[in-house]
Amino acid sequence: MSAEVLDGRAIAAALRERVAAVVARRVAAGNPAPGLATVLVGDDPASHVYVANKRKACAEAGIRSIHHELRGDVPERELLDLVATLDRDTEVDGILVQMPLPDHIDQDLVLAEISAGKDVDGLTPVNAGHLAQGRIGVREALDLESGDPLVGLVPCTPAGVIEILDRSGVELAGANAVVIGRSILVGRPMASLLVNADATVTVCHSRTRDLAEVCRRADVLIAAVGRPEMVGGDWVKPGATVIDVGMNRTDEGLVGDVDYAAAAEVAARITPVPGGVGPMTIAMLLANTVRASR
Repeated sequence: MSAEVLDGRAIAAALRERVAAVVARRVAAGNPAPGLATVLVGDDPASHVYVANKRKACAEAGIRSIHHELRGDVPERELLDLVATLDRDTEVDGILVQMPLPDHIDQDLVLAEISAGKDVDGLTPVNAGHLAQGRIGVREALDLESGDPLVGLVPCTPAGVIEILDRSGVELAGANAVVIGRSILVGRPMASLLVNADATVTVCHSRTRDLAEVCRRADVLIAAVGRPEMVGGDWVKPGATVIDVGMNRTDEGLVGDVDYAAAAEVAARITPVPGGVGPMTIAMLLANTVRASR
């Protein structure tokens, strides 16, 4: 048995085309193009690459990019003031502060300066609350035309996973889904989206007993723990769908949280690393920016 490879690059490209088409229609109707403000603090090479890729994707989709770079030792108050100014700016529809931030800056204070309607990362308490309360299902998370303030915005990576599952025809209602990882960026919102799609969800973490056995019960297994190839082929239920969110740099190159070769022999469907979930994150950022502009 060899698993079907779920091509995140192709699904992301299709979503980016949809975003560009929506933006073009709005501009043709006399509306301004959506504007995304990015804030980069410090000189972390990976963060610079990520932000550059996001700005390039914005340009290709017709979204205005408003970029600010601050030195790594910037006073916390200066960053908070900048974010508050961007939040008041009517030409800014979405705000993304690139994480991680320097140790002397409180991430929660920064997020508190972003209103829910501009929170394209979906990390503010209001957006997280909408998701936890079940206001955001698959349809709402993937709807480019929605501007309902009672729906909210979803973190990009979990939303990207839902897009992959939806486009690949994976049935979530009634499925046993296991999420490895409980971060506020991926694990927790991922679990909420799956619950909202009527899956039966187990969230695993470092204290989970007999983790491999729990994973073997999953119809849909989502690994987002940040440990190279931790999930072996013997952790996978035959015929399961495996989504690998991990991106780990090793001496052998970029690998996920799943032993791809071993898991692909057991699973029915699997995402590769690279080329799986990664491309979806930027595509969903563009989609969230369009939704925020509504």
